Amino acid sequence: MTKFDEATRAIRVDENTYDVCLDDGFAVGGPLNGGYLLAVILRAVTDASPHPHPVSTSAQFLRVVRPGPAVVALEQIKAGRTVAVTRATLIQDGTPQIETLVTTATLTGQAPEWSAAPPAAMPPIEECVELPQPGPESGMTLQSSMELRFDPPTVGWFTGKPSGRPEARAYFRLAEPHDPDPFVLALAVDALPPVVFSAGHRGWAPTVELTWHLRALPAPGWLTVYGSGRLIADGWFDEEVEVWDSAGALVAQSRQLARVGRG
Repeated sequence: MTKFDEATRAIRVDENTYDVCLDDGFAVGGPLNGGYLLAVILRAVTDASPHPHPVSTSAQFLRVVRPGPAVVALEQIKAGRTVAVTRATLIQDGTPQIETLVTTATLTGQAPEWSAAPPAAMPPIEECVELPQPGPESGMTLQSSMELRFDPPTVGWFTGKPSGRPEARAYFRLAEPHDPDPFVLALAVDALPPVVFSAGHRGWAPTVELTWHLRALPAPGWLTVYGSGRLIADGWFDEEVEVWDSAGALVAQSRQLARVGRG
């Protein structure tokens, strides 16, 4: 079992309840990363479902979630031959923290009938940029749990030269040897710095709602993650993400609504 497997493990208490221990290795200055939290929830959902793959997940982030013990409470909405739907609530200290609706199904790995091309050309990985590791006082432990190699124009904000467009592009994998799977993809869709950084904003940008779709089971190797936004207004922004695997297949899509960074 890898560190990520252990950090996302869900232990069955009964058919509707799973105990989890939220790991402090996936924090963003204190709060835990939303994609990591979804991976934890999906461990419980898929364990209880007749179908193994979380093809659609929609989540409302109600409160800031901290490391420590928590519970995933499940309510089965539908269980059919091809699709099951589950309501899953992450509860910490007796209070709901995240509400989700998850659709599970069984993906067979069939070749796509048609596919669009990736949204942008990426330079070779050796020409991409790895940002420095933050100091321990920052509480930014997420960065040490994964590897990101950025397309240089999309991290100009780090040196005070943002591109002026909400965008981020990077190669992604876990820091430990671990082939990508649906739970890693849940982390990947929320792994990039907020796209508003490239538009000149800074600070913690909390996700309010995130929906992501598992489109295919990923091949081993690096993933390529493309992030973009369409509108920044009234203190809110949207972020759309596509994840492509090492074989050139689109494996995940997401859209989230978040608050513009503060502090």
